[in-house]
Amino acid sequence: MVRHGHASGQLHFDRTAVEGVYVVETLQHSDQRGSFRRLWCRQEADAAHVRGEIVQTSLSVTARRGTLRGMHFQLPPSREDKVVTCVRGRIFDVALDLRPRSASYLRHVGVELAENEPRALYIPAGCAHGFLTLTDDCAVLYMMTDYYSPSLSCGVRWDDPAFGIAWPEEPKEILERDARYPDFDPRTVDGFAEY
Repeated sequence: MVRHGHASGQLHFDRTAVEGVYVVETLQHSDQRGSFRRLWCRQEADAAHVRGEIVQTSLSVTARRGTLRGMHFQLPPSREDKVVTCVRGRIFDVALDLRPRSASYLRHVGVELAENEPRALYIPAGCAHGFLTLTDDCAVLYMMTDYYSPSLSCGVRWDDPAFGIAWPEEPKEILERDARYPDFDPRTVDGFAEY
């Protein structure tokens, strides 16, 4: 990984094998009261050449270990980048590149995120996102650079052989919609060529 950031910064952006996807390492300050960490900073993102202004924040709470959420994305004209962090429990978080012009097209990166590990995953527009809960009672915080639009909401199947995602365990629970996405058809993401 290549690290971007500066000594006085709270955030460090580590490149992954997927173009534009970063593991965001944050400094956590702890004392007798507990801990404190910055989740996002526009100035530090700009310094690392990471684009996007956060406009929406959501919290996903999942009761059971082995629940898979994903693989979701917004179709154009959405330009939804995401910053995802786990604030309770532990998850295996995946970003999948669906941008035809990207050097990492159809490649993915999987990262474990946990409440006691101060890091997040930055996922640019044109990538699908999903996660598998590795503990009961998980809470995942999403910060997005575009507003959610149900009419642009789409997805690909978590176990599609076109992607070969190596999940750490077999999902026990998944929405029927997410389990039944058809085999990947590149025409689904033709609009991602502009990314």
